[in-house]
Amino acid sequence: MSDGCIFCDIVAGRKPAVNVYEDEALLAIEDMYPRAPVHLLLMPKRHVPTLLDIQADDAAWVGAIPFVANRLARERGIADSGYRLVVNVNRGGGQAIFHVHFHLLGGRPLRWPP
Repeated sequence: MSDGCIFCDIVAGRKPAVNVYEDEALLAIEDMYPRAPVHLLLMPKRHVPTLLDIQADDAAWVGAIPFVANRLARERGIADSGYRLVVNVNRGGGQAIFHVHFHLLGGRPLRWPP
């Protein structure tokens, strides 16, 4: 856990969130400011600032992310129409909260660039 990290506070139960998935390593929540009809955030429970900070011992949770995303997309009814799974890295990449997290977006046509 990291002091001042909103995602660490959510993981610890100190801040509210709508949890949609949880296991021993991962937590998924609804985004408080959704950019699509379905906008979920998937994150490790352990504080990792950016994707650049992952280590070899993070391989299990990193590898589980696509499987959890697929499950949540099916549960939310967006798997067949399609969804986007994206991670922003550092400020130049659009990262605003420095606890690595993946955005799962869907429920409307997603164009590129976003």
